Amino acid sequence: MSTQAGLHWPSLLVAIVLMLLGSIAPVYLADAQGQASHGLATLVFWAMSAGFVRGVGFIPRARIWRWLFSGWACAIALASALLVRWLAS
Repeated sequence: MSTQAGLHWPSLLVAIVLMLLGSIAPVYLADAQGQASHGLATLVFWAMSAGFVRGVGFIPRARIWRWLFSGWACAIALASALLVRWLAS
């Protein structure tokens, strides 16, 4: 495996911020009409999950799980969520 295990601070910080934002101000996961945006929530929760998994230093053995919970997946999911939020407003 080419990636070293250990704390990955960027991913961990993204996960913590998303967790706090979703807990304190869940209105950011809603669309313009105030309804829950399930696509946006899915992307945000994927970014948060990947951020926590990679952030604490866990690297899955299976290739698909390693990619889905990588720092890159966290960044891609976060960027996609921001794009969905921006296009919805």
